Amino acid sequence: MIAFALALLAAVAYGLSDFAGGATSRRTSALGVVVVTYPISLVVALAAAPLFGGELTGGSLAWGAAAGVAGGVAIWWFYLALAQGPMSVVSPITAVLVAGIPVGVGFALGERPGPLAYVGILIAVLAVGLVSRESDETVTGADHPRFTSRVAWLTAGSGVAFALSFIALGQVESGTGLWPLVASRVTATLVVWAVAAASWRHVVWPTRSLAPMLLVIGVVDVVANGALLMAYQHGMLSLVSVVAALYPAVTVLLAMVVLGERASRTRVLGMLAALAAVALISIAG
Repeated sequence: MIAFALALLAAVAYGLSDFAGGATSRRTSALGVVVVTYPISLVVALAAAPLFGGELTGGSLAWGAAAGVAGGVAIWWFYLALAQGPMSVVSPITAVLVAGIPVGVGFALGERPGPLAYVGILIAVLAVGLVSRESDETVTGADHPRFTSRVAWLTAGSGVAFALSFIALGQVESGTGLWPLVASRVTATLVVWAVAAASWRHVVWPTRSLAPMLLVIGVVDVVANGALLMAYQHGMLSLVSVVAALYPAVTVLLAMVVLGERASRTRVLGMLAALAAVALISIAG
């Protein structure tokens, strides 16, 4: 039950971070946001790690660093896919891969959740696809972005990279505290800064007025990844990953409540499916 609660906290924090990051990106650029918020999350993780104790081991730091590299690459490819292709296709495919791949790896490693959990996992994977689908795009017109082979590779690559980031965190042994998260934030920061350096002229840097929001995003990022890291140490990779992957439902709910956005029937159905999946997995856990 502890693992489920932590995974749910991670989903809520990821959803809040995505909502705040998306809103901030409208006033700057997505790359500009992560280039600033990743170092902030590194500082926050460094400050929090001594409070949680834990032993520094080479293995845990290596897995944490691997998770950061995968996460940084995932963000890079995901933003490229969104910039060049249709969000209505890119987002749900990425979300399903993020939810589904760790489940498959967990099963391959011998995890066998109960019957209700299996049903919950299937519903959760369906839910993230439905909630992540953007239905407001116009499907006609010359300016409509096409799902080209390049976009398809970027979409699949980002989904796999996000999933690998989850899986790497899931391999961290217990008793290591938040130090693996520090390693993750170091490598993720290096990746996004390398990408920014390669496209320096195209980065729209955030203004000082956005500093409070960027700080919030950095802190929430640490909460999300820290909760996920600890959840893996108390539960199965398959169940924890699929619950954490429900974060798009939180983002959509916040957009409805805070911004007054109207959700399509597809997204409402996805949110209801997410609630059903959470209920089933919580009972099974």
